[in-house]
Amino acid sequence: MNISIVGPGAIGSLWASYLHDAGHRVCLWSRQNTATLAIQRDDYPSLLLMNNDPQALQQSDIILVTLKAPLVERVLTNIRHHIAPEAVVILMHNGMGTADKIKTLMPENPLVLATTTHGAYRKAANHVLHTGQGKTLLGAANHKAKQCEFLVDVFNHALAEVAWHDEIEHALWNKLAINCAINPLTAIHQIRNGELTRTEFRDQLQSIISEVCRVMQAEGVDAIETNLAVMVDQVIHATSNNFSSMEQDIAHQRASEIDFITGYLLKCANKHKIGVPTNQALFQAIKQIEQRW
Repeated sequence: MNISIVGPGAIGSLWASYLHDAGHRVCLWSRQNTATLAIQRDDYPSLLLMNNDPQALQQSDIILVTLKAPLVERVLTNIRHHIAPEAVVILMHNGMGTADKIKTLMPENPLVLATTTHGAYRKAANHVLHTGQGKTLLGAANHKAKQCEFLVDVFNHALAEVAWHDEIEHALWNKLAINCAINPLTAIHQIRNGELTRTEFRDQLQSIISEVCRVMQAEGVDAIETNLAVMVDQVIHATSNNFSSMEQDIAHQRASEIDFITGYLLKCANKHKIGVPTNQALFQAIKQIEQRW
């Protein structure tokens, strides 16, 4: 298949490499103003992929969008006239809140939402490390995408394990709960994920999870606080040596995804008139750090 990766950061580069190795024609769309881009995965030979080619984008069967959430709407607005109306658009990023905007922006395209637990680290601009095996979930965000379950076979053949989720919003909420717990704290304190096991963070983590659980339940998601706590604890231990994406953004003075993680939670909490003071304080703390720049 013809597949374009829009935003080849760590996760985008990882998928580009694996999809290429699986025999697909992979092209990139990036901020780099070059006709080609090199991508190396782990110790494998470097690939040279076409970059920013409007014709290749127009011929793509699948558009895999791995941009950070704050960039999704702006970039897709700029390139949508190059995207065929039948092309499947897949959003794969941390946080929630972009899908409704893209459904309005690109009403003809099947829109699929994705979440993955594969670990990827960008060692250098063109070098990505696959730092942890995981699972990828796909699900329909609009009616046309309900016919796209075939994508499981396409992606599973490239980088297993992949599954279709009929309630993808529920899976995204679980991922959001993990991000709300880990990302702001690690970013504020500039620590690795594993350091959240320290006693000083125990009460704060419990409060974050309790607040998120109440909002999830109000949103109609079957959430149990103890289960969420176990899930967060498992991720902290499994990724103990990793820096979260938000920690890296703050460390490098880049705009974070806080609006689409904790910010999305606050919007939903406000809608249901649920108090979430711990998450509100973390949101404000990240915003204050960003504003100091």
